[in-house]
Amino acid sequence: MHPWLSGFVGGLAIGVSASLLLGVAGRIAGVSGILGGALRPGVSDRPWRVAFLLGLPLGATLFRLVLRGENPHVEMVASPTVLVVAGLLVGFGTQEANGCTSGHGVCGLARRSQRSLVATLTFMASGMATVWLEHWLSGSGG
Repeated sequence: MHPWLSGFVGGLAIGVSASLLLGVAGRIAGVSGILGGALRPGVSDRPWRVAFLLGLPLGATLFRLVLRGENPHVEMVASPTVLVVAGLLVGFGTQEANGCTSGHGVCGLARRSQRSLVATLTFMASGMATVWLEHWLSGSGG
């Protein structure tokens, strides 16, 4: 499968899933909000939240099984410490931004939320600045 086609299919699946969740259940497909609700004690809608969260790695696994040897080898180059710190920073950021990239970038922009537009632009600018800084610090460009 061509890389552009897998990106197209993945984006289509995300869009359809987010639309179905909003249309059928009236819920926004923001992963951090879904996870937060699944972890909160006494939440009555935990089953769909857990199913949604389990579907993320299971869907990726199913996609990999369907493609078999066609997908590229992925190697983890970050240490466990870096991964934990990065995860904590992402968690902090989603709390500060009242949502994550999926909630703001996919669902919020589709609903024409100004807050989501600002959050998404901030995510993008931060990502670009991080890549530029990493390249500059490593001496591979700038």
